[in-house]
Amino acid sequence: MFFFDPLYFVFILPALLLAFYAQMKVRSAYGKWLKVPNTRSLSGADAARYLISANQIGDVRIEGVPGELSDHYDPRTKTLRLSQGVANSRSVASLAIVAHEVGHAVQDATDYGPLKLRGSIVPAIQVSAWIAPLLFFVGLLINSTGLAWLGVILFGGTVVFALITLPVELNASARAMAMLRDNGLVASDQDEKGASSVLNAAALTYVAALAQTLMTLLYYVTILTGSRRD
Repeated sequence: MFFFDPLYFVFILPALLLAFYAQMKVRSAYGKWLKVPNTRSLSGADAARYLISANQIGDVRIEGVPGELSDHYDPRTKTLRLSQGVANSRSVASLAIVAHEVGHAVQDATDYGPLKLRGSIVPAIQVSAWIAPLLFFVGLLINSTGLAWLGVILFGGTVVFALITLPVELNASARAMAMLRDNGLVASDQDEKGASSVLNAAALTYVAALAQTLMTLLYYVTILTGSRRD
């Protein structure tokens, strides 16, 4: 059965290993620097308010969100949502995470193109990411090459989304470090080292996500172009 095709794991295993490594790096960096107080003794919530004010984006609201590492910025409602662990912590990790999300808020306020483009295709991607593999495998099962290729084309949208997401996230992290430095929130070498470590680890997860989608697309194309025959 195609659903258990060993060739799929040949394609996807390197990306899965990268994703696992990236998650381990995030957990390790977050766990380490969450225990290290930042020099300014600012909580995540205090840092968020400070950076929002410094960037003159006063229409951004701050709310709590359940979970761990669930922090995000919602451009639809202009809301920065912080997990309790980040909002209440006076750690180096909380500074990095908050600054990254404020970086997204600044992108939104300045009409950063890739962020706007990503937001505009989210509804379509949510549908295509679910239906594309279904169309692909159904097409194979009923010997409909056209249906399978339709699945590949739709899955291509997921790859485009991952490609757009990578520069959006890297830019937000670059903005984060610049904001932390320019506003004196990383007030020691230790602060800067820790913030960079957390942001770099998070960036790797988006590289891994792109690798997974690219390798899956390559697998689909390989099957349909006859590089593998049953």
